[in-house]
Amino acid sequence: MRDWDQWLQEREWQPVAADEFRGLPADEKLRRIRHSSAHVMATALRHVRPEARFAIGPATEHGFFYDVKLDSPLSPEEIAAVQEGMGKVAKEKQPFEVAVIPHADAVEFFRDKGEQYKLEILERLVDQTVTFYRNGDFVDLCAGPHVPDTGFCHHVKLLAASPAHWRGEQNPSLQRVSGTAWDSRDALKNYLSFVEEAKARDHRVLGQTLDLFSFHPWAASALWHPKGLIIRNELGRFWRELQPEYGYVEILNPVLYKPDLFHTSGHWEHYHEDMFIVRDEAGDPDFVLKPMNCPDTMLYYKTQAHSYRELPLRVAESQVLHRNEVTGALHGLMRTRSFVQDDAHIFLAPEQVQDEIRQLLELVERFYSVFGLEYSMKLSTRPEKFMGAIEQWNAAEAALKASLDAAGREYTIDEGDGAFYGPKIDISIQDSLGRRWQCGTIQLDFQLPQRFELEYTAQDGTRQTPIVVHRAIFGSIERFIGVIVEHFAGAFPVWLSPVQAVVLPISDEKHLDYAVDVTARLRKAGVRVEMVQYESLNYRIRQAEKQKVPYILVVGEREQEQGTAAVRRHKVKEQRVLPVADVVLEIMDKVRARELDVHVAKIAAKFVEPSAATTEENPY
Repeated sequence: MRDWDQWLQEREWQPVAADEFRGLPADEKLRRIRHSSAHVMATALRHVRPEARFAIGPATEHGFFYDVKLDSPLSPEEIAAVQEGMGKVAKEKQPFEVAVIPHADAVEFFRDKGEQYKLEILERLVDQTVTFYRNGDFVDLCAGPHVPDTGFCHHVKLLAASPAHWRGEQNPSLQRVSGTAWDSRDALKNYLSFVEEAKARDHRVLGQTLDLFSFHPWAASALWHPKGLIIRNELGRFWRELQPEYGYVEILNPVLYKPDLFHTSGHWEHYHEDMFIVRDEAGDPDFVLKPMNCPDTMLYYKTQAHSYRELPLRVAESQVLHRNEVTGALHGLMRTRSFVQDDAHIFLAPEQVQDEIRQLLELVERFYSVFGLEYSMKLSTRPEKFMGAIEQWNAAEAALKASLDAAGREYTIDEGDGAFYGPKIDISIQDSLGRRWQCGTIQLDFQLPQRFELEYTAQDGTRQTPIVVHRAIFGSIERFIGVIVEHFAGAFPVWLSPVQAVVLPISDEKHLDYAVDVTARLRKAGVRVEMVQYESLNYRIRQAEKQKVPYILVVGEREQEQGTAAVRRHKVKEQRVLPVADVVLEIMDKVRARELDVHVAKIAAKFVEPSAATTEENPY
């Protein structure tokens, strides 16, 4: 075996140029601080856990992580020891140095060190020279770039150590040690304040606290409680009122199909590993739980002949879908194995594409504005594995780009991230915490209509193949609800609140009959209202505030005599005394208008986000 310490000393190590680093834009400096902080963490971790074997350690949007193989999970005491060690490494201002290494030497080095994950990375880099970076006694396979020395990594905080999957494995084998890193003490402090706010808004916590939904390890999605189902139903009612204005019809198809459907659509070739498959006695695929609504909507189209006069034909379906996501990808409502998607498929002639996309962009704006959600768009182009002719792809991408340009929409281009059957416009909504969630999508598809041999009679009497636009705006209903629970911190607008008002009699003996009458009047008008008695008034008010009920109506002697109620709004100090009829009118006006009557704090404004692109892919 080589003397690797001697071998390392003989390499031509080059320091990271301090002058170059000082001249970088602030966002690039921050990105390098975060990447370097992953190495600082690894340096400290190796002293706490010498058996650690390292996979990837990139910068992320607000920090970094390193996926590592450990004999057992890190304890809180060990995480604290790693944090302390990071402080010592930063204080030592260890220089970052880089050396170019032949591929064969790199393989031999990491094989002798027992670094199996580095070897797997090197397998993808055959016939290439690679770079090692070192600081102190830590040496890593890394493309960089880094800061000049570890002293730039002072403002760092470890946040979590959680299970992680290596390259799609079914069960997690790694520990992801993650943290945040900033360029000043104040920036770190502000971000940690943001993290605490995010924890308080976690939809998995609020779902239990507000009795909306819960999770069970035996279930493929959430268990919806009555209050949570009210929110879900209100969203569905809103959507079903809005869609007919834009000319949509709604259908309902089965969830279970023969594999032939997906062989015809092409999904089997590209997607069958993510499907739930029911097998026959011989073990062969017999039925499939559908993972998307596209193929069977093509079947609906084929049930009758169509003319150009019917186009665009806008067909909506919100059916339960199932996808066999790996365990490590599951996250509350944000990623489930069973979900409902607000799909629509629009069949149209080529000359109608631009106008249809323009109308869809208008619908997107109208929809998200109801919730006070900001959003961004990206045009995702042809992936490496695709279906159809390149000429059709080029035409489809050009059509989407022209539609976005004509509508004056800002967008970015995400090369190679389109669906296998066509390019798409992905729509990411931004919540009050500044996080982006990919929910909506508009996809142009030339492939499925051909594979299903769809036709319409054109104006000249010829038989033509329609183009299909796939469209979702909620995306997954489950994910959208998870997003808005956190966006509103559980304090929903009145129209969406499971309980819109609570009536509290000051005295059960003296004022109960009046409270019952007020409750009945509100309920008859269509208000979702509860009456709460027995405990002390202050306790009941606190409980109503914790449950984030928009209207709290307190009734006592004065209110009983005057036919009024003392009205409190959630998190509003002012109390008003109003006639009950006026309270009913105010609530129902807000409901009918779907008024955004809550203040949505922009929590992300507490810290400055970097604009430099970060990645969760290994630099190699």
